[in-house]
Amino acid sequence: MSNNQNGKLGLLDSTTILIGGMIGSAIFSLSGMTIMNAGPASILSWIIAAAILFAYGLQTAELSTVYPHSGGIYLFPAKALGKNEKQGRLFGWISTWAYLFGMCAGAAFSAIYVGIYLGVGFPALNNYQVFIGIASVVFCGLLNSVNITVTGKANTILTLGLAATLVIFIVIALFNGQWDAGMLIPFFSQGAKGTWGFLSAIPIAMVAYGSIVAVAFMVGEIKDPNKTVPKAMKIAMSVVAALYILVMVSVLGLVSSQFLQSNPGMAYIPLYAAAFTKLAAIPWLAKLISISAVLALITTILVLLNLGARAVQATAEDSLLPKFLSKYNKKTGVPVNAQIVVTLIVGVIAAFPSFTSLIINLGSLCSAIVVFILCLTVIASRKKNPYIQGNFRAPGGNILPIATLIIIISSYVPDIISGGWKLWAWTAGYFLIGMIIYFSRTKKLDSDKTI
Repeated sequence: MSNNQNGKLGLLDSTTILIGGMIGSAIFSLSGMTIMNAGPASILSWIIAAAILFAYGLQTAELSTVYPHSGGIYLFPAKALGKNEKQGRLFGWISTWAYLFGMCAGAAFSAIYVGIYLGVGFPALNNYQVFIGIASVVFCGLLNSVNITVTGKANTILTLGLAATLVIFIVIALFNGQWDAGMLIPFFSQGAKGTWGFLSAIPIAMVAYGSIVAVAFMVGEIKDPNKTVPKAMKIAMSVVAALYILVMVSVLGLVSSQFLQSNPGMAYIPLYAAAFTKLAAIPWLAKLISISAVLALITTILVLLNLGARAVQATAEDSLLPKFLSKYNKKTGVPVNAQIVVTLIVGVIAAFPSFTSLIINLGSLCSAIVVFILCLTVIASRKKNPYIQGNFRAPGGNILPIATLIIIISSYVPDIISGGWKLWAWTAGYFLIGMIIYFSRTKKLDSDKTI
């Protein structure tokens, strides 16, 4: 049986899209931030983050069988939450607005680190980091605009190479004689944020697994989604979580939290830092990591631009954004106008690498807000829609979404207590802009109806 029939993506393409989207910017860059803040306990952060996002993925897989249309980040809350269409539209907009920044932030800092990794791996390119970052965004936007099947094939090739690179790094790191288990002790107190630092590192680690929902949000392009979507999620998460945890263990036995705190430039390139310092006797490894990191970052940009464009398309179809953004190429099914706009926005953000820390933290918070809303959506959807025999349903009943909500809230408590109000202030400002757009658009819709 062909994996791709009638323009639909089968299990292989769906799985590689998920793996390609997850093996990207986070493990090559954000993992250093979690190590710096939480030390060896950051391993727990990545395990907990994987569990949260897997639960989240299964819940979106369930929603995709109830509402089998692309653009689920807007569609799911809009259909399930609220007592009427107007309230549902508001919830859909809030979810989409948070999701859009999460996607744009993820794609933008991935593009920024394309330039950084090429710069450290190939010093001649060091002065062109901003240009390289913007060029990578444009390249991925063009690739997405051609056809979703092209993206799937590109991801298949890239994903195989990336997985092989991570395996090579893990084997060399653990068995070349430099890895020191003593560096993992003490386990909880080495990080800059102390004993409970692993909790505040969870939202950052969650960004790594964010693309687990990719196929659920583009379910209109998936062949037999009721089976393909959850199965692809299970395979992809198993592969990626195992690789990530092994990579974290490998790095933590070579590079300490204190080293990254003393060398903040290395905090965003931890695998390269390990290869450049403790594994310097293998000079080709640092080059391999630089090239692989770039390929990983490219796959992340590809997936995130695609997801962002489809979220914009779904919102425009409901007239909360200009209608021209809802148009798509009838031959390929790609929302080209939305893809162009999202690409331009990400390119602009990527042009300001000095704001990287803010982009990462605000993006991770927006992503957490999306997970929060979608968990509430699952509970509401189950009340509104009777279960259809044969449809996929996430296990655990309402315990699963409720537990997910509790863990997400708990992960932000340490930062709030320690005075992390500035991040929330930036978030409030971003959502204020979103509400201005929403009410201006709905006002126009209401006035058009009365004419």
